[in-house]
Parts: sequence; structure tokens; C-alpha cells
Amino acid sequence: MSPTPTARVSALAAYPVKGCAGLALDTAEITPAGIAHDRSFMVVDGSGDFRSQRRDPRMARIVPELDADGTRLVLRTGGFAPVKVDVDPGGRRLDVTVHRKPLVGVDQGEEAAGWLTEFLGEPSRLVRVPDDHRRETSGLTRGTAGFADGHAAVMASLSSLDLLNERILAAGGDPLPMDRFRPNIIVSGWPEAHTEDRVRSVRLGSAELGYAKVCIRCAVTTVDQGAGEKRGPEPLRTLAGYRRADDGGVAFCSKFAVTAPGTVSVGDALDVTEWAEPEQGLGPRLAAATG
Repeated sequence: MSPTPTARVSALAAYPVKGCAGLALDTAEITPAGIAHDRSFMVVDGSGDFRSQRRDPRMARIVPELDADGTRLVLRTGGFAPVKVDVDPGGRRLDVTVHRKPLVGVDQGEEAAGWLTEFLGEPSRLVRVPDDHRRETSGLTRGTAGFADGHAAVMASLSSLDLLNERILAAGGDPLPMDRFRPNIIVSGWPEAHTEDRVRSVRLGSAELGYAKVCIRCAVTTVDQGAGEKRGPEPLRTLAGYRRADDGGVAFCSKFAVTAPGTVSVGDALDVTEWAEPEQGLGPRLAAATG
């Protein structure tokens, strides 16, 4: 049985450069790989492995600005002059990895590499998804994605964050903002926490998404996204008490593949066209769905 209140898109965000600050959007084009330009750029180390806030929390302080057509990227952060990148889709190709999965990135030149190396204090380069990028994502609904960890879109509900913060407050901690989880789509109007885990197909705006799996969280959620600094054990400590999966990780948000591209705007209603049957579970079994 589906929830009766109307669920709506409360916020939209894209992350043009993987691991860097997000951009709030009023309207987003949903492509087969997710919101247009989401995780279409990535910072890699000298071996081609992706850089992440897990090791480099300062990445959260890099604010990208990307032209609507994706041809000009500007990176900004406090204390540094911005670097402007004329996006080169035909540059030198590099072998890169995301969680040990081999991919290909198009190098974006020495100026961007020098700027990132100076800011991060270690050899770094900026790469772009090639135009002929081919990547199949896993899960209940398969699809494609850019340089995201694994899937085209991450959805979270405000009710899920409310429950988490209630538990953190009860343990004597401070509530956390949603940006700790870096979702693409934030939903309001679902009274039950973690309703996003039960969605199997949904229409929002003119786009359609299919559920892939729950999102297992990592140490990035402990990074203050404004300061670019780690801030202790939350939310992982609290999530471990009621959202632990069979593999030992903890889950918050759900991942989706794009089944029909389109356009979505803040305020659009969600039309869930298929819900999970109770016996289907949530992907990895959780100790408790809502506590």
C-alpha cells in the first residue's frame, strides 16, 4: 500500500566534479546517466585512481561552475584564484579507476592539473567522461552512469533524515544536514522514513527512474561539506544501530537507474508506479527499516 500524502521533489543537486561541492538546481535534465553533467568530471591521482573526500575532505571546498552546454568549467575555492577549463572532449585518454573498476577519462590539461595539485598537495589531474563512455550499472534495475560510485541517481527523503536526527539528538549529538549524503533528489511528503527503499519505479516530471539498490554509506558522510573537514563518527555511529546491512555496512538513501530521460523540477509530484512487495526486502537485508 502506497503512502497517501503527495510526495514532491524538495530539492535537486548535481555534482559536476566527483567529490567536490554540489550545485543546487531548480530544474534538471535527466539523461540516461542521471542529472546532466553529474559526476562527468573526476579528480585522479598519479596512478589514475579517483580522489575522494574519504582521503581528501578538502575536496568539498572546491566549487565547480559548469556552463549549461558543458563547454566551460570553472573551479573555485577560498584562497586560490579560480581556474577556468575549456572542456576538451578529444584530449589525451587516461586509464582511470573508480573503486578498482577500470574506466577511461579524458585529460583536461596542465592548468587544471596544476591548480588541483597545488590545492590538494599531491599530484592530481582532472578528467572528463568520454563522449563514447559505456558503463553498465548493477542492481535490480540496470542502467548507466558517469563517474558516480555506481549509479545514476541517489534519492533521499526528508522523513529519513528526520528519523536519523531524532536518534542522534537522543544520543546527545547534533543534527546533521542532508548534504552529508550528497543526494541528487530529495523528496518531501512521505511520512514514513526510508520510503525511498520501497520504490521500484517512479515518474517525476517527464523522467522515470527504476530502483537499483540501497546506498551503503562510507566515511564521506562524516565530512562537514562546508568546511571540508571530518567531524567525528556521525552519522555512521547512529546508522549502525538501526540501518546495518548483511555485509556489515550501513544504508541511507537509495540508488536509481534512469529508465526514461526527461526533465524534473523542484515541486514536481512523484508518481510511484510500482512498490516493493514486503517479501522483496531492500537489497541487502537491514536490521530494521525505520526503527
